[in-house]
Amino acid sequence: MRLSSVLLSPFYALQLASGAKSFADNPIIGSKTLNRMGLHAKRVALAMDMADRRRKSLAHLVTPEQRREYEENGFVRIENFLPPEVFAKVTAELENSDFERYDMLQGTTVTRRALIDDSDLERLPGFKAARNDPRMSNLLRYVSSHDGQPLLVVQVVMALPSTPSKEAASDPQTALHSDTFQPTAKGWLFLKDVGEDDGPFSYVPGSHKITPQRMAWEQRISENADTIENKYSARGSLRIMPEELAALGYGQPVKMVVKANTLIVADTHGFHARCPSYKETTRVEIYGSLRRNPYLPVTGMHIASLSFVKSRVNRLIIGGMRLRGKLGLKGSPWAPAGFGKALEWSKRLKRK
Repeated sequence: MRLSSVLLSPFYALQLASGAKSFADNPIIGSKTLNRMGLHAKRVALAMDMADRRRKSLAHLVTPEQRREYEENGFVRIENFLPPEVFAKVTAELENSDFERYDMLQGTTVTRRALIDDSDLERLPGFKAARNDPRMSNLLRYVSSHDGQPLLVVQVVMALPSTPSKEAASDPQTALHSDTFQPTAKGWLFLKDVGEDDGPFSYVPGSHKITPQRMAWEQRISENADTIENKYSARGSLRIMPEELAALGYGQPVKMVVKANTLIVADTHGFHARCPSYKETTRVEIYGSLRRNPYLPVTGMHIASLSFVKSRVNRLIIGGMRLRGKLGLKGSPWAPAGFGKALEWSKRLKRK
């Protein structure tokens, strides 16, 4: 073990009690010896058990039908989510308003975040009503098992055509994967129709549950973490091929081809992906996410719920990532894209 790893051992050990997931970046989490003794499997099992306990105390936030749908599938889907008059305002503001924008490039895909903090919403009454609708936030809380403050932004996914031989290389989100070892929630309120060829979200129903076969699969991976070739899997976001799903007790992924004003909230511990598209696509949504420490015994006490943080949480996150980069740590993947229309095509993608 390198001297730096020895000196940082207390820090690495403390990460075991957090959501840290990277086999590659933490020599304890990635230890073949400890994982053969069941370290990774025990972290997974404890995280799932504690999430189940927390989620029971949050059951009142959602309807019985939504609880059943989540339990069966790992996601909840609601059509015609916003009232028609609110959705009409949102779509008009999307077309006619300017936003502070940040772009992340992954292969031939740009994911854009257009910020909708409190200061932005004073001139966007439609987005204000949509963002503050408690039903989306409550679903994110229930699915994640945390009564925290979700991150909510306008998100636009712009993708150049994929090629069958380079799908995963051109956009890592097109490979079936689990975000992390713990239950975590992401939501998409789609503001435009998403067709079969528009890069729809796909999800493997029931894969939010740990089957014995899934646990054995994760155990095998953790025991051989030093041989993982995919960098995202090595960092704890495990990739899987569709033909491997049956052996883990799961079916095949379902494409979420939806009409505008459909909300999907999913537990992205389950296997999911953005489907590749063989044409140029733009997908637009109000995106939400919520992930916290998997071992917290309580559902509340979230710093992002404090008023001075909640009112500008998107800018605080962007600013924190920039500061991290200036300190020589992992930099921010988000590059400023200026003030302008959310749907304006990113300059970071080159059309032929």
